[in-house]
Amino acid sequence: MAILKIARMGHPVLLGRAAEVADPTSPEMRRLVADMAETLADAGGIGLAAPQVYQPLRLFLWRDGAELHVLFNPELVPLGPETELGWEGCLSIPGLRGRVTRAARVAWRGFDQEGRAVSGEASGISARVLQHENDHLNGVFYLMRMEDLSLLGFTEELARLAEPQP
Repeated sequence: MAILKIARMGHPVLLGRAAEVADPTSPEMRRLVADMAETLADAGGIGLAAPQVYQPLRLFLWRDGAELHVLFNPELVPLGPETELGWEGCLSIPGLRGRVTRAARVAWRGFDQEGRAVSGEASGISARVLQHENDHLNGVFYLMRMEDLSLLGFTEELARLAEPQP
């Protein structure tokens, strides 16, 4: 396994639609998933899409508590009209966070690393992460979804503002 370099905003690999993965069980995909898992753990993130490691493929990983999920060729559908405004950061845009409106609940489906069809529903932070990572597969950054750029800031400044004042 290897820790991969993370592409940063501005690199063209992050701006296009990623390609479908023909065989999630191939040795190349197994190696990529293992490397992405190690990269995600090293970076301290909760989600990572293949384009973020310079691979324009429809694949992402996300953590739900201690459990790591892998999803190839994902499809997401909002479940109902409810939305939530929440803070997001991105490994490809280090040091910034912004508040983004996302569907409160989503249904998802795709394929796991064994090539099996998988599906489920997510809410809360998991729904947010799924939508964020799926956006990367379509060349979309969370910044592009922000309705109010006054809700964008440097992580350090936002943390300082959130600290109780003496």
